[in-house]
Amino acid sequence: MLHELLLALSGHYGGTFKHTNEGIVVVPNLPFMPSSDVKVLNQLCKLGTYYKDFREFIQHYGFGILSQQTPGTDNLYGLYVKCVCQGLDSVLEDYKASLRQLEQEVLQDAHLPVAHFSCKLQEYHLLFPGLASTLDEIVSNKAHGCYILDILHRNAMFAKPVVKDALNRILYFCHGLMYKQLSGWMLHGLTSDPYGEFFIQKAQDGLTTVPKQAEEEEEDLGILGVTGQQLQKIHLGSTEAPKATDTGQYCIAADFLPTYIQPRVANKILFVGESVQMFEKDKHKIKSSKGGTIMRSRESEFASELQQLSKQPEFNSISFEKIIDKIRAHAAEHLWVIIVEESNLTNELNIMKDYFLLGRGELFLAFIDQAQHLLRCPVVPKTEHDVNRTFQHAARNVLIDNDSLLQRFRLTVPLPPKESKKSDSALGAPAEPEVGWTVLGLTYSVEWPLHIFFTPSMLEKYNRMFRFLLAVRRTQLDLQHCWSLQMFNKHKFASPAETPTWQLRTHMAFLVDNLQYYLQVDVIESQYKVLVDKINSTRDFEAAKLAHEHFLSSLLAQSFVHMKTVSDCLFEILDLCSAFYRLFISAQNSMSEKETETLQSITLSFQRNSSLLFRILSSVHVKSSHPHLVQLLLRLDFNKFFTDMGGQLGL
Repeated sequence: MLHELLLALSGHYGGTFKHTNEGIVVVPNLPFMPSSDVKVLNQLCKLGTYYKDFREFIQHYGFGILSQQTPGTDNLYGLYVKCVCQGLDSVLEDYKASLRQLEQEVLQDAHLPVAHFSCKLQEYHLLFPGLASTLDEIVSNKAHGCYILDILHRNAMFAKPVVKDALNRILYFCHGLMYKQLSGWMLHGLTSDPYGEFFIQKAQDGLTTVPKQAEEEEEDLGILGVTGQQLQKIHLGSTEAPKATDTGQYCIAADFLPTYIQPRVANKILFVGESVQMFEKDKHKIKSSKGGTIMRSRESEFASELQQLSKQPEFNSISFEKIIDKIRAHAAEHLWVIIVEESNLTNELNIMKDYFLLGRGELFLAFIDQAQHLLRCPVVPKTEHDVNRTFQHAARNVLIDNDSLLQRFRLTVPLPPKESKKSDSALGAPAEPEVGWTVLGLTYSVEWPLHIFFTPSMLEKYNRMFRFLLAVRRTQLDLQHCWSLQMFNKHKFASPAETPTWQLRTHMAFLVDNLQYYLQVDVIESQYKVLVDKINSTRDFEAAKLAHEHFLSSLLAQSFVHMKTVSDCLFEILDLCSAFYRLFISAQNSMSEKETETLQSITLSFQRNSSLLFRILSSVHVKSSHPHLVQLLLRLDFNKFFTDMGGQLGL
């Protein structure tokens, strides 16, 4: 009977034991079996049932052909399930060793009591139910890939010591696979992941990703009470530190990221792998004096450290993050050398400042003058081509002879939808077709490898600044043109009847000139100096890229592009200035009654909007949190003229 018991404990059954829906049990009503022993034997047979189920799990998922296991089936599939099976088989070796020892004892003493078996196998009454519940959770959730690690780790944390040790042994096998995938990704840029199990995956629609911890402040100010509101953006991908390439080709799959690996660590892993992959793919373009790819001679060192970490019996998050930080720091420094020193990042930033931020003022002065007849008209299919020819011609007029650089810039004038109309809400005038100035944009072709620094999202921010700055500069030139015409016909405008026109133009020019000075000096130049100093003071690519993102965010915030109330007010003022310019040009000889009414309407609207702007700027309760608002108010109200006029211009 003891030999049959050993077979039952091994998952087999025969004359004395049978298999039912409840598992392996003693055959009832045996004449030679005391009822007291039946209860003990049935308790022992539960171990045999668990062992049988474990062996079937291993046989089903550990030895199947992976190519026949696909996501569409009910079966678990993938390499991590096989690792679970290997770990489970390792755990069961101790149980099999205990059975072999009991068999030796039975051969030596055929009259061993059943209680001896219970005593020897006592720990497995605690271990097997814990293992079974964990495996049931994996099967019921159809856990796949690194999600299995999360289940094992979570169950191990709250399990009894014997179960915790067993689950950690299974995790050891699974972590071995994870470290191999990690080494391939971080050291070679390879994703050896045929079944989509790693937490770094190719980006695709419907894939839940971990957001990068990049924040972009977007403020919305009320008219009487100014309140700040932050809007957190989700990118590659920008972050505790933005992802290096931000190409969108790879991302962190949130469903597969184990909870004991922090998102900030996962972002570092993603950064390193994408950086290595990019330089491996485009190694023929590298002109680095040091030669080799990012890891170069330290590849074997990092591989050895990751291998040693994989041999630890338990996952050590501190040691893991320390090694990841070490690899990331090396990759970030190498990228910094290639991007900042060898690709001359400072010169590229200066180019962006000259063109997108209107640093080459003489170029855009010539362009605005030559493109007026094209962009004040409704957009037609050939407008974009003509505008780019005009831009090239303006560049030659101001002696810019770098043709290769100019070819990388292109002005865009998209055709508006047929139903798109622009209404002049300030004047209540009928809707007009959309003109070129309202949709004009600038694109730039970034050369390799600077494309990982000037990402499409960054270029879009530059383009937003370009549109706003160009609108301010164009309005300033329009008002200066009005002044030159007034001075040329001074005798005509000297009459008392023309005084309101003189004053309105003067007040408009005062506001726009101070806004232009504030944008170029207080915002762009000061923030640009902070950016360059930060880049030169670090040897970390991610820190340099983060400084660049902060630079653009500061430009957008301090230029009020993100502040809807202020930006709407400023654009309304600019539109009123343009309307005044058009009215002034069309009525140089004398104004009709209708034009006089239009002028009065422009004056009243300008007064209301200048008053609104003054109230917004002066109603900031916490000035330390909005210093740029106070700075603009100082430019406009340096002699308290604005205050004395009751916050209105154009009176």
